[in-house]
Amino acid sequence: MTAKLNVALTIQTPLWKSRLKPYKKTVQKILNSALAAIPLQNKVENLEVAVVLANDDFVQGLNKEFRGKDKPTNVLSFPSSLTSDHRPLTSELGDIILAIETIEREAKEQNKTFHDHTAHLLVHGFLHLLGYDHIDEKDAEKMERKEIKILKSIGIKNPYL
Repeated sequence: MTAKLNVALTIQTPLWKSRLKPYKKTVQKILNSALAAIPLQNKVENLEVAVVLANDDFVQGLNKEFRGKDKPTNVLSFPSSLTSDHRPLTSELGDIILAIETIEREAKEQNKTFHDHTAHLLVHGFLHLLGYDHIDEKDAEKMERKEIKILKSIGIKNPYL
């Protein structure tokens, strides 16, 4: 059984509409590709994820409140609930919040397109919702391999090169 992913998309800042075209289809395609690459153990048919396309100020506020870091970051992920073996407990996977100014700055610094860097961060955030992490080196390598595989499936080069 293939799970269907419903994306609740919120535009917190209109800058996204001109930077990520077509933004709704792009976000849905990237997240569907990520879901297709991850074998889920439970039999949830309809999964949900909320994506907020925000700015640095919005993300900085969340980062300060929930992580104790008073600065913007490129992506924040807030998983709803996972089992001890990292399977979603409910159909609601959680939230992914992206900061446009940080992503634009990083894309320029890393000589990447805005689209490709955004895709990478969406995949990265989605994997966090499924329990992947990069706290230790072994987990980071596992997560990076998944990211590379998913991005390759949608025609995006390895972001770690």
